Amino acid sequence: MASEQSLFIGGESVPALDGRTTDDLNPYTGEVHAVVAAGGPADVTRAVDAAQEAFARWSGTSPSTRRAVLLRAADLLEARAPEVVRLMAAEVGGVAGWAGFNVGLAANVLRESAAAVTQPVGEVLTTETEGQLSMAIREPLGVVAAFAPWNAPIILSTRAVAAPIAAGNTVVLKPSEDAPIAAGLFIAGVLHEAGLPAGVLNVVTNAPADAAAVATALISDPRVRAVNFTGSTEVGRTIGTLAAQHLKPAVLELGGKNALLVLDDADLGHAVDAATFGSFHNSGQICMSTDRVLVHRSIAEEFTARLAAKVASLPHGDPADPGTVFGPVINPRAAARVSALVEEAVAAGARRRTEGDGPTVLDRVTPDMRIFREEIFGPAVVVVPVADDDEAVAIANDTEHGLTAGILTEDTRRGLALARRIRTGIVHVGNQTVDDEPQAPFGGVKSSGYGRFGGRWGVEAFSATRWVTIAAGPGHFPY
Repeated sequence: MASEQSLFIGGESVPALDGRTTDDLNPYTGEVHAVVAAGGPADVTRAVDAAQEAFARWSGTSPSTRRAVLLRAADLLEARAPEVVRLMAAEVGGVAGWAGFNVGLAANVLRESAAAVTQPVGEVLTTETEGQLSMAIREPLGVVAAFAPWNAPIILSTRAVAAPIAAGNTVVLKPSEDAPIAAGLFIAGVLHEAGLPAGVLNVVTNAPADAAAVATALISDPRVRAVNFTGSTEVGRTIGTLAAQHLKPAVLELGGKNALLVLDDADLGHAVDAATFGSFHNSGQICMSTDRVLVHRSIAEEFTARLAAKVASLPHGDPADPGTVFGPVINPRAAARVSALVEEAVAAGARRRTEGDGPTVLDRVTPDMRIFREEIFGPAVVVVPVADDDEAVAIANDTEHGLTAGILTEDTRRGLALARRIRTGIVHVGNQTVDDEPQAPFGGVKSSGYGRFGGRWGVEAFSATRWVTIAAGPGHFPY
């Protein structure tokens, strides 16, 4: 039987003001997993009311108190791992390994944010005025609007709120319509159980048709002082534009067209394993997923044959089955889009190296094909032979995106030299494109967004620097 889920505002579960609801569907079965409150602009206003009311109290809370809440939340989240496995299978089609990874990384995001609470928040500056004390002080901004996607829902909802809360802000979180529980209500429940005061974190879920109105109401509310968004580049442009119109800083972590470079000295077995993981983990539905494997021509055919064989051997299907490696994509619309990219390429001359309805490996792909240039965000990858390192770098950079890249080589110095030439916010030498650590600066360049989550960079993104001086005594003025 489908569960019923309400909005979370002011520390309480409440229905939408107009009583409307929306269905949250299981992507594998198509059945209704939950019936969720469909909030609207009026619900956004009362969520911001609650966040604004809680701000003065929370921003003045002692660092040790804030740290304790975040640490308790990390432990509670880990204890609820079996629940997350069931939730992610039913709500987003996530397999058990992916759900477990979500729990582990999200717990560490909370712990890293807890550690940041007691880090220095300013510095003493030099001054030209004799006897004056001059300081740069970082202070919380106020109410933060946060948007979390469905694809890594526990990680990305936690990341959306942890650093802002650690810095002393309050938050209104709008989760994806495809994961209102896992990308919003679940983490709110964990933090509430950990002792987070009422109003510090509020969650407004909505029906898909109301997404634009809810986002506009949230960002345009004058009490909201900063925005963070993780999702597609298309929607991110809208979010960033709206934030700019209201003169509000934003952190945008958007899509990628990520390349994995396999050099001629790479260990082929490792390269195949790395490319399989980078391309197909969570069925390719990760912003960091490997879309393009750029392989030296001398090893391209052997690599592609081995990659296709490995991918075809891995089980796909029911995400609730512990043996499943690749689950479904999030909805029929996404499935149709990925299928169209593949079929268009095959019709134009690309070669399908895998058979059946499972994950797809393509070669003989040309730059005029959509799949060569558009983010796939699904279980497909293209293999492109290259003549040398220069051609690999040129193709890797020939995209509007710039999130992450991987370079597989046995020569670290060669790999590092190439890494310096690739225009992405993240690059991994000796590894594939999918990696994340909560203490590292995470984000992209170009159409992959701007700003950084993670570590001190995340806390800095959600705090403001003020210049404060204390005079030594009465000043002397010219008149």
